[in-house]
Amino acid sequence: MSDTSINILTYNIHKGFSTSNFRFILHDIKNSLHHIDADMVFLQEIQGERNISRNRFDDWHNNSQFEFLADEVWPHHAYGKNAIYKSGHHGNAILSKYPFIEWKNIDVSTMRSASRSLLHGVIQMQGSEKKIHLICVHMGLFERERERQLTILSKRINAHVPSDEALIIAGDFNDWRGRAEQYLHEELGIKEVFKSTKGVYARTFPAWLPMLSMDRIYYRGFDVVDCKCLQGKPWSRLSDHAPLIAKLKLI
Repeated sequence: MSDTSINILTYNIHKGFSTSNFRFILHDIKNSLHHIDADMVFLQEIQGERNISRNRFDDWHNNSQFEFLADEVWPHHAYGKNAIYKSGHHGNAILSKYPFIEWKNIDVSTMRSASRSLLHGVIQMQGSEKKIHLICVHMGLFERERERQLTILSKRINAHVPSDEALIIAGDFNDWRGRAEQYLHEELGIKEVFKSTKGVYARTFPAWLPMLSMDRIYYRGFDVVDCKCLQGKPWSRLSDHAPLIAKLKLI
């Protein structure tokens, strides 16, 4: 048994705006994330570039949102765009205290109007020979769309993640009906943090009154030490999703 443990957080940040889209709150999100100080942060709906907002908001940052959030806490990061528009683009990002060996963004879009991708990174922690695979996901809104995306995810894992290497998949699955289990748990032996320890998925949406289990943290090659859904203030006033955090111990 390894003594190596890591803290994981996943969060759909709604492009740094309040749920009404009237308030730019990325600075508040940054302060809250820095207070948690997770080892790795999986982010969805994070803007890589947005030109129009620089003229609308006095506190708009001058660099990408993932660089702004990472600051001096997470020196290593990967970003994969999955939605491109005239004023910029947004997608998924992974912030890490540990360097990436490699990373790749995989397009899983099924329609032009709803671009999606999987961001797959690999890290190796100092003092350990074991690789850890990190996959940040944001699945589609429609069930048939998600089925295709989960099939691609399963094939990606089978082809690029050896069974003896640790794996974390986290993000916004939009899977309120729990269909991801068939692809990940039953076929690949991958477990979900809250389902395996508490018997049910965490409710994360909407953040001010969580009813739906949209966000997940799946794992393989770890034991779960602790997990928590971050509800209440300040989180209920930030994004429309509540973040999830888990402490995992390498096996």
